[in-house]
Amino acid sequence: MEKFQAVTKYVRISPRKARLAADLVRGMPVDQAHLQLQNSGLKGGRLLIKTLKSAVANAELRSNTSAAKLRVHEIRVDEGPRLKRAKPRSKGMRHPILKRMSHFTVVVGEGENK
Repeated sequence: MEKFQAVTKYVRISPRKARLAADLVRGMPVDQAHLQLQNSGLKGGRLLIKTLKSAVANAELRSNTSAAKLRVHEIRVDEGPRLKRAKPRSKGMRHPILKRMSHFTVVVGEGENK
């Protein structure tokens, strides 16, 4: 059983928010996962759809597999670098702001999830 993956890096969403969408589809068939992400209303879902479509396209291109047979075997949201910004405060002080980024990894394959 072959597995195919797609990786999207440096996505401007915090990993915590993106993991909410990733937890919805872990282990689902690809067509159900796509519908779930599309109708979730989460920004992370909208961004994960792109990576999911890319993983399915990789699987269809590299082997004679239809999207109907594929399942989401692994979906991972890792933390990327942070953009460090500051907001001015009273008495010349500053308040740090961290703009977080994420790296998405989606692995699809045929068969049951283990």
